[in-house]
Amino acid sequence: MGLIDLRSDTVTQPTDEMRAAMAAAPVGDDVFGEDPTINALEALAAEMVGKEAAVFVPSGTMGNLIAIMAHTQKGDAVILEAESHTYRFEVGGVAAVAGVLPVPVEGVRGYITPGRLRGAVRGPNIHIAPARLLCLENTHNRSGGTPFGPDEMDAATAAARELGLAVHLDGARIFNAAVACGVRADALTRGVDSVMFCVSKALSAPVGSLVCGSRPFVERARRFRKMVGGGMRQAGIIAAAGIVALRTMVDRLAEDHENARRLGERLAALPGLRVDPEQVRTNMVVVELRPPLSAGEVADRLRGEGVLVSVIGPAAFRLVTHRHITPAMVDGAVASFRRVLAA
Repeated sequence: MGLIDLRSDTVTQPTDEMRAAMAAAPVGDDVFGEDPTINALEALAAEMVGKEAAVFVPSGTMGNLIAIMAHTQKGDAVILEAESHTYRFEVGGVAAVAGVLPVPVEGVRGYITPGRLRGAVRGPNIHIAPARLLCLENTHNRSGGTPFGPDEMDAATAAARELGLAVHLDGARIFNAAVACGVRADALTRGVDSVMFCVSKALSAPVGSLVCGSRPFVERARRFRKMVGGGMRQAGIIAAAGIVALRTMVDRLAEDHENARRLGERLAALPGLRVDPEQVRTNMVVVELRPPLSAGEVADRLRGEGVLVSVIGPAAFRLVTHRHITPAMVDGAVASFRRVLAA
């Protein structure tokens, strides 16, 4: 069966159609706005999330950073969920580079409720950094890929408007959320001012993300992209794969979700593990070990079985399904867990 890599959907390889498109892509200098393939990708991306314009960036981390820079000034405060990717896993760029104060708010499975948002924003005060921006995340990585539907997104953005906040969405896996909720992606992004999403995760393109919003916002973001070193030249070669990803890979995300549910249900039946199959709604499964098992030790033993997992705590894993994971591989991974736990 070979290696079963459940560490992340970032390990996906480009499809044959993507490789062919990359080889044939017409290119130009993107900093001059002259790369026709990048221009086509940006137009397609903006249309799919219901925005006026988009800018192509090398990574989601850069996309979130330049979006925050375009929305704020140094010394502003930004509201983020306490376990959000931007707050926890983007090397403190919001503070170190954007120069803003991150204000973490504990969410409900990653969702900042309107009530908690209102409680986090204080009125004008000379002693306090003014809150300018709310950052949301959908799906929420640390909460096991939890998706938030249109009603939840609309409620959060409406509360932000009441408080005078702009809204940026880290939608790295927004198409997973859309498929899980049975809606178009633009139903989840209609209330936000900007959204970043990745084509390099479950959509299987080799690299790249898009930051989408109004035309004036995107022009500001494009300038900040240049500032932080993200200006690219003949990058249509990689953008071509992103076009194929958006046109061909969104609907098949349902297969990843089904495989994740299959994985969660089977692991939940194993002694020594805690898994809530009801919380497996997209392509992620969070697995907790019962004492005295150690996640590091179990992961090492699984590696010996040819199964790779991500350790996210002393006694917890995150498993991620993607297009290279088949139902047979799910069953193989479960069998490996069973053998390792028995040993």
